[in-house]
Amino acid sequence: MTDDFDSQTRFQQKYDPEFWKKKSLDEMTPAEWELLCDGCGKCCLNKIEIKGKIHFTNARCRFLDPQTCLCRIYENRFDAVDDCRSITLEAVREKPRWLPKTCAYWLLDNGYDLPDWHPLITGRADSVHEASVSLKNRDLISESEVKNYENHLVDWQDL
Repeated sequence: MTDDFDSQTRFQQKYDPEFWKKKSLDEMTPAEWELLCDGCGKCCLNKIEIKGKIHFTNARCRFLDPQTCLCRIYENRFDAVDDCRSITLEAVREKPRWLPKTCAYWLLDNGYDLPDWHPLITGRADSVHEASVSLKNRDLISESEVKNYENHLVDWQDL
């Protein structure tokens, strides 16, 4: 997701309003797919699997900006981070679920609508932060500071 929401809004206006209600995830263009990202940053939290269940930690990728909740190296993230995951349809459907339960991709694929705070609904990128569903203002640490991920498990309701 770009950090220039004005260009995103102009881009969005070229597409069918509420395209997410008219198309399945696999019918969306790459540009529409990208617009679904709400910019919460939660997919950039480090996770660990314990007994077949994914557990989120408060350790963020070192390239995630904790104020904007956007990747500082978005265009080159796969080159710089070996375990950075692409949000594909296969990843959305992966079990155990590793995307947060507020993720637009997961919500739409499971028959839910976008939440009222989603930037595509409000027209404002900051609405995800105002609704307190992004990582902004949360107690996070950089993954480079972690010695044992099990000491950083979190149980936030929106994960």
